Amino acid sequence: MSLLLLLQTKGRMTAQALADELEVSVRTIYRDVESLHAAGVPLYGDAGPSGGYQLLDGYRTRLTGLTEQEAESLFLAGLPGAAADLGLGDAVSAAQLKLMAALPSSMRDRASRMAERFHLDAPAWYYEAEPAPFLGLVADAVWRSRLLEVSYRRWRAPEEVTRVLRPLGLVLKAGRWYLVALGSSRISTYRVSQIQAATVLEESFERPSGFDLAAHWAASLEDFQARQFTGEAVIRLSRRGFESFPSNVVPAVARAAEESAVDDDGWVRVTIPIESIGHATGMLLRMGGEVEVLAPDELRSHVAEVVRRLASLYLP
Repeated sequence: MSLLLLLQTKGRMTAQALADELEVSVRTIYRDVESLHAAGVPLYGDAGPSGGYQLLDGYRTRLTGLTEQEAESLFLAGLPGAAADLGLGDAVSAAQLKLMAALPSSMRDRASRMAERFHLDAPAWYYEAEPAPFLGLVADAVWRSRLLEVSYRRWRAPEEVTRVLRPLGLVLKAGRWYLVALGSSRISTYRVSQIQAATVLEESFERPSGFDLAAHWAASLEDFQARQFTGEAVIRLSRRGFESFPSNVVPAVARAAEESAVDDDGWVRVTIPIESIGHATGMLLRMGGEVEVLAPDELRSHVAEVVRRLASLYLP
C-alpha cells in the first residue's frame, strides 16, 4: 500500500527511489511490484535513465467515502486505546472497515492477519492508564490552535496554578498523556491528568515556525535524563542481587551497573548514578540484604538510620 500510494502521489519513480523512500532493498521493491501486478493493479515500468514505475493514467485506489474525522483517525489506527481516549474509537473502526473494503483480496487477507496477530498495549507493567477527563478538550485546542486556559496541579508550591497556554501537541508515553505547550515565555510539558479545569478560548495563535513535536520531545527526554541524576554511589551486590538489579532500578542505573568488578567474596562492586540521598535510599532498600552501600557516607548513614527505624518497629 505504501508503494502504491507513493506512485499515486508522486507519479513515476525508479526502483531505487522507491527503495530509498520506503527504506527497503531494491529486491523488495521488485517483489512488491510483482505482488501488485498479481493483484490486478495497472502498474508498468520503463527501462533506461528516464524510466521507472508508474500507474496507468487515471488509476486511483478506491479509498472513497472517508469522513474528515475518519481520515484523521487513520494515523492512530495502530493505537486503538489512544484513539478511544481522544474520542475517535468509532471513527477508527469505520475507517478500518472502509480501508479493508478498498484493498484487493490478497492484501485484505494480509491486513486481516496483521490485525489478528499484532497488538499494542501502551501502559507499562504495574501501572494503569491515568484518567484524564479533559483530554478531549485539550486535544480540540491542539487541533484548532486555540488558546487554552487551565487550572493545573503541580508538585511544588504553589501547588495549583492557572495558566493560559498555546497547546502545541499531545504525547502518549507509557499510558500517560502529556501536553506540550508554549506558556508566557517557554515551551513546557504538562501532565494532562493533573489538569483540574480547562477552557478553550476563542483566540487562536500561530505555532512557532519550524516546531517539530517529535524532535522537541526527544530533546526534552534527553535533558530530563541529564538533570535527573545529581550524584553517584558505590554499592556492593550479591550475585542474586546483581541478577535482579535491572528489574529494581531504571534503565540508566541498570546500564551503569554493567561496568562492574567482582570482589573476593563473589559480591559485585558497581558505581551507579543517583537522583538524591532519599530517592537512592528507597531504591536500594527494595533489595533488602542483597545490597550494601559503600559510598557516599551520607547515603550509607541514611540507609542505616532507616534500617534502625524499621528494626524498632518489628523487633522486640
